[in-house]
Amino acid sequence: MNKILIANRGEIALRVMRSAKEMNIKTVAIYSEADRNAPFVRYADEAVCVGPPPSAESYLLGDKIIEICKELNVDGIHPGYGFLSENSEFVENVTKAGITFIGPSPKSIELMGDKLMAKDTVKAYNIPMVPGTDHAITDIPKAKEIAKGIGFPILVKASAGGGGKGMRVVENEEEFEEQMERAVSEAVSSFGNGEVFIEKYVGSPKHIEIQLIADTHGNVVYLFDRECSIQRRHQKVIEEAPSASVSDELRKRMGEAACDVARSCDYYGAGTVEFLMDENKNFYFLEMNTRLQVEHPVSEMITGIDLVKEQINVARGEKLSFTQEDLSINGHSLEVRVYAENPRNNFLPDIGKLVTYQRPQGSGVRVDDGLEEGMDIPIYYDPMIAKLVTHGKDREEAISRMTKAIDEYEITGVETTLDFCRYTINHEAFKDASFDTNFVKHHFSDPSILDNHDEEEEKVAAIFAALQYENQNNSAKNSVGTVISNSNWKKNRLNLN
Repeated sequence: MNKILIANRGEIALRVMRSAKEMNIKTVAIYSEADRNAPFVRYADEAVCVGPPPSAESYLLGDKIIEICKELNVDGIHPGYGFLSENSEFVENVTKAGITFIGPSPKSIELMGDKLMAKDTVKAYNIPMVPGTDHAITDIPKAKEIAKGIGFPILVKASAGGGGKGMRVVENEEEFEEQMERAVSEAVSSFGNGEVFIEKYVGSPKHIEIQLIADTHGNVVYLFDRECSIQRRHQKVIEEAPSASVSDELRKRMGEAACDVARSCDYYGAGTVEFLMDENKNFYFLEMNTRLQVEHPVSEMITGIDLVKEQINVARGEKLSFTQEDLSINGHSLEVRVYAENPRNNFLPDIGKLVTYQRPQGSGVRVDDGLEEGMDIPIYYDPMIAKLVTHGKDREEAISRMTKAIDEYEITGVETTLDFCRYTINHEAFKDASFDTNFVKHHFSDPSILDNHDEEEEKVAAIFAALQYENQNNSAKNSVGTVISNSNWKKNRLNLN
């Protein structure tokens, strides 16, 4: 494989290109008119404008992307995540055109892309399932009877899609009809498919996922687990590896179950199997994501494996270069997603210009981004600015490095989720790993707590500065200045520099 096209944009496009270039593979970028000046476009060996800013007129034009590949003699396509990464029809067309898709087969994508089909596919391997229906429900009175049999609260879920869309928690029989109608309506508008099913609602779950990779020779390995329970609107904001709530024995069982899920659909390439884990450490199959995940860097940090390089090697037909026994967990890693969102206003997007953009640096710090100072954040795409990743010898050190990295990250011009992330990773529920997917609901119901937290930080800084002054009268000014500059995270968010 000599040349690959990255059918994506932003930080993931840039991240794939870097690994490809280390393998001496040339890269081709496609870009919309909104991304004309983006770093990933300049970094590629070749770049082609694929259309206007809207995704439907640019990054989702599968046929046009394939034509570009033919014109430029491209050997393979890496889809990143989102856009066409889980579109089985696109993968079929890529293959028919004689181009290698750097990802799984259309069959695997199709089987795992529908939650009901996925459940049916993994049955033979005795994968633990949340109690519920194994078929689509459209008859509301019948669905209500089934829900009563399962026991409230229950969860109505869209069969297609993800991202928390087409999902409704129903607390009691009285609100069932209304909530089901809403779930069906949202599923139709989001995925063009109104099929829903019913599951028992796990009230205080943890969202645990297993990173795996498989080749075309029957080898499947898991790269341990990720904790992804800190979410807003059912979408992840903070991830870590490994989970502090999972024992070695449980990790092994979950990893082996994930590998069986992969075997059930003849999977190859990088993929992630997601589980719900209840308060009694019972875990249940949720879904499989047939692509690279946003949070893959934390798995790379604790294993030393470059997942993009492995994806390319598998697509080349090579066997995995390592076995399960070769893998071990090295330290701990955290990732916070830096979104252009206002956590003080229900995490609403805050699109604008990056007036100041200075990345943190230092040992154990990694920043995957696709923007630069002075750039506008396009309104057409996901508002994620960057992924900030830290690694330490243990969880405590990883948290400490993340706190320092957030302090050093200077972003002005837009509101970001950085202060929410800092608040969260230093919250007692996070530190003792007692949190679940309801963290925002239980501990962030009043966003003004961020401002109160700022005040407490300033008080601590003032006390510490006073102590330094008392002990070092001859250098009081320098001491105070040092303390204040080391606690500038709020200032960086609010453009007070």
